[in-house]
Amino acid sequence: MTQSISPLTLEAFLAFDDGTDTRYELVDGVLVEMPTESPENCQIAKRLFFELARFVPIALLNLKDIEIEVSGRRAKVRLPDLVVLSEEGYTAIANQSRNIITRDMQPPILVVEVVSPGSENRNRDYRYKRTEYAARGIAEYWIIDPEERQITVCQWVEGQYEDRVFRGNIRIESSVVSAFDRTVDQILG
Repeated sequence: MTQSISPLTLEAFLAFDDGTDTRYELVDGVLVEMPTESPENCQIAKRLFFELARFVPIALLNLKDIEIEVSGRRAKVRLPDLVVLSEEGYTAIANQSRNIITRDMQPPILVVEVVSPGSENRNRDYRYKRTEYAARGIAEYWIIDPEERQITVCQWVEGQYEDRVFRGNIRIESSVVSAFDRTVDQILG
């Protein structure tokens, strides 16, 4: 659902409060309500969170609780499913009143999106967010696709993403979490 209040600046978005617990992304100055995830997508995100916690300090992991300002025609803020911060990135947000990474901060080192069913969601995760996260210089962007039973790892190489698609019992390879030793089947359950 898209709200009619628009266009908002980043500052107006950060100050916005409609008195509910509704979560919004800001897309080119327009509030876009983010529905709750399916139980399957939540389980996948939680499973990956716990697997990553074996290799990454828990303070650097964010599960559905951080916002990232990205580039757009107007103000744009995304709510990824899972984010891994660098130590410097964590330090930058540690004393803020809101858990947001603005464009003047160091980007996360890994962003993960679990694709929800529907062509609009597929376009958002595979096309739009991929471009937005690449523009931020995020080292890795993982697209977890339960319908296709695959994980696409987009790795930042010389100014652009190079994709590797993993399926089945193939170990997921990450340049950010090099010791990661799980397969797609283990993450998707």
